[in-house]
Amino acid sequence: MFSVTDKMIRASFVNASRKEVSDLKLPPGFDELDFDALDFVGWRDPVFARRAYVVVPTDTEAGAAAGLTGVLLKQAEASPRAQVQCTWCQDVTLPNPVVFYSAKRAGAAGRNGDTIGTLVCADFECSANARKAPPVAYLGFDIEAAREQQIAALRARAAGFARTVLDGR
Repeated sequence: MFSVTDKMIRASFVNASRKEVSDLKLPPGFDELDFDALDFVGWRDPVFARRAYVVVPTDTEAGAAAGLTGVLLKQAEASPRAQVQCTWCQDVTLPNPVVFYSAKRAGAAGRNGDTIGTLVCADFECSANARKAPPVAYLGFDIEAAREQQIAALRARAAGFARTVLDGR
């Protein structure tokens, strides 16, 4: 099992100030999380209502710690008027609300106010959504292969978002 510590999580954040990182509250049950079985870890801040965090496994790059990239997210004040699809899990059954999160880009771009946004499941249920069995599309449809493809796509989209924040362009 890949062991991740509080210190590693805090060091992974690429778009947060030292104050924001020190204010960070880890998710409940953090010590029991099996990082090998997770696509990413996302949680809402229990103190700051519109703040959320996501830690995504990525290739070790400048600014990322131990192959993890942490991103501080801020939820938009307005909610979408219609139901929208999560860009990470792309679940079409909409079992949970989807909200717009924005993130400052890392480095000088973020300090200058450059941000990037995404629509994500409000409480980061994407991993569970990607693991649901898809409907059988045709005779001989391989449900397990389709599920594995959904999981791989989720991981790629979450890591892509983290890389975009990290690149600062």
